[in-house]
Amino acid sequence: MATNSTVIVPMLLPARLLSEIRARFHHVGTCPITKAPRIFFENGGGSLKLRAAIAASAELAAIPDQEQRDNDASRYITAVINRGREDLRLFFGASTGQVISGETGTELIYRFIRAVALSAPAGPFLSSSLEHPASFDSAKLWADRTGRTRIAIKLDIHSGTVTPADYAQAITPDTRLATVIHTSQLTGLHVDLPGIVAAIRRVAPDCYVIVDGIQNAPHGRVEVDRYGADAYVFSAYKAYSRLAIGFAWIGPRLERVPHEHMQGKSDKYWELGSRDPGIYASHSAVVDYFDWVGSHFTTDAGRRARILAAADAMAAHEKALVGLLIDGNGPRPGLVQNNKVTLVGPASLDDRQGIVSFGLAGRSAPDLVREFAQRGIRVHARIDDAYSGHILADLGLKDCLRVSLCHYNTPEEVDAFLAALQDISASI
Repeated sequence: MATNSTVIVPMLLPARLLSEIRARFHHVGTCPITKAPRIFFENGGGSLKLRAAIAASAELAAIPDQEQRDNDASRYITAVINRGREDLRLFFGASTGQVISGETGTELIYRFIRAVALSAPAGPFLSSSLEHPASFDSAKLWADRTGRTRIAIKLDIHSGTVTPADYAQAITPDTRLATVIHTSQLTGLHVDLPGIVAAIRRVAPDCYVIVDGIQNAPHGRVEVDRYGADAYVFSAYKAYSRLAIGFAWIGPRLERVPHEHMQGKSDKYWELGSRDPGIYASHSAVVDYFDWVGSHFTTDAGRRARILAAADAMAAHEKALVGLLIDGNGPRPGLVQNNKVTLVGPASLDDRQGIVSFGLAGRSAPDLVREFAQRGIRVHARIDDAYSGHILADLGLKDCLRVSLCHYNTPEEVDAFLAALQDISASI
């Protein structure tokens, strides 16, 4: 069981606040293409977008000016980017290092792993099969290209996760890089990140630790100062903002690793090319939103405190929704009461973070996606492909249906899903 600084107790958001939250997002209850009513349970593939984030991005996209010019527009752009970086620091909970943007979260992870692979002494890399290919495949690719061994920890088929003990058993003193996923995009289970990093450091204190926080960032706290890792990455499109943008925090050790950069800039500078101010403005709007949500749960005047309060309230709401999905609500049976359902991972709410994956006897996951779509519910199938094949193999599965919840989803939407599941199950 993961060890977290804050125990999240399931608790639904107040109905009035939830209504206000939903009003701040685009396409909450309607498909933007068909215009038909739609329940969105595909948040793991990309969240709904904040109206303020998209508006901020559009406003900046229309400005033709660049930074480092002697005009007011250029100075305005610089101010927007600087504010965005400070808001990212608050979001990450970072007192050291730097924050940067990149093409995607995947691209940033590949870049960090490549830099370590090309500069670190001989020694193995360590990953786990719980990970997204962003880190799992990249570690293998760059271990192969630099003549290293890549050790892959197998996730536990019963728990659906990996533990500090798993890393402790696999780490060796000469391990040069370890990758960790904070929350699985398939099982939805949250790992004990501080515990895993500590287990690595006890044996290999100089090992670089790269964390994929893409699935965690919009669903729980981000506290890089507490983790002890060297990099933490997330993607904006899963955190209520734009597609094709990744953000990362880089710690002081990784900052100094040789990497591609313009020769006229500092050796610690990681960003390549001009920065789009719109991506920073859009994330500032996301942080403003966290600040607003958090103000309903704390009287603390500090912006970081309100961000954490928001993250905890969002996580508590999602945990309550997951509880309704798994255990049901009164007369409506949940997943565990359906004898045709096989859950991925335990039925416990411990360490689940907004995702439940399962199989239904007699139906493939792609078939179920279509069945739910006919009933106005958007879900996703994880299949044996480039994204999920290695995870499913360790779980002994061919496919599974993923239901991804977020803090703007409602108990009524979960009830509608369970009603649809009853209907589908009865037809088998």
